[in-house]
Amino acid sequence: MRARAATACALTVVLALSACARVAVQAPSEQAGAEVLTGAGDIASCASNGDARTADLLAGIPGEVFTLGDNAYPNGTPEDFAKCYNPTWGRFRDRTHPTIGNHDYGTAGAKGYFDYFGAAAGPPGEGWYSYDLGGWHIVVLNSNCRIVSGGCGAGSPQETWLRADLAAAASRTDCVAAMWHHPLFTSGTVEAPTPAVRPLFQALYDNGAELVLNGHNHQYERFAPQTPQGTSDPGRGIRQFVVGSGGASSYGFGPPVPNSQVRIADTPGVLRLTLDGSGYDWAFLTPGNPSAKDTGHDSCH
Repeated sequence: MRARAATACALTVVLALSACARVAVQAPSEQAGAEVLTGAGDIASCASNGDARTADLLAGIPGEVFTLGDNAYPNGTPEDFAKCYNPTWGRFRDRTHPTIGNHDYGTAGAKGYFDYFGAAAGPPGEGWYSYDLGGWHIVVLNSNCRIVSGGCGAGSPQETWLRADLAAAASRTDCVAAMWHHPLFTSGTVEAPTPAVRPLFQALYDNGAELVLNGHNHQYERFAPQTPQGTSDPGRGIRQFVVGSGGASSYGFGPPVPNSQVRIADTPGVLRLTLDGSGYDWAFLTPGNPSAKDTGHDSCH
């Protein structure tokens, strides 16, 4: 197993700038063999131009795009996707790996979401799938646990599928990331943590995953590697990012919860991950800023 060797530029208070924030981020194209995966959640509302601003960021970044749910406000209808999402982030639909959120279920069965993204969204009624990129295995899950068939608990169809999928991927890669909408850990004040997703986090922890990415709270937060119970675990813990900064209105923070390292509010932005078979770089990018507000590197377990 590879030893974890992390370097990070950590912001310890909301909107504080460190010396690291003034250092330009290495362009992904300069990192031989790496693949780029960029995105956010809580994206498109016709009542806001935040999604247009983050879409302009994506336009200048090569590689794949991810979403973290609540793609089209207010109700994920076909009209919401056509009028609000499609003119901005819809420009990148052919390279987007979507995640489903609670607002996407504002339309029965999340039909607007599944119709818009098609096969890229996974089977209708499920909303979970996986793919490989840059020497990594990426899993996308459905955290709408009260809606999705069987919920998110241990032994549920989704959790059972996840464990089987991770076992099959173990022969191909040491690096695993997962994405879903509702965070298990958050310092946000508007949306509470979602304990129902803990069995999914546990399955990932049991299989040596590196990253979990979530949205739901409209802000950016980075956590140190931790266990599913929230205990610091630098050796084999999972690093969680909350990136609900895709363009919808911003939320504030309360007191930081344990293991929270960086909290940035009141700005839209996207998280850029640069992936290779041994580790990852991250950079949180915001409109109008030539340098990232949070950057770092870590290796796979």
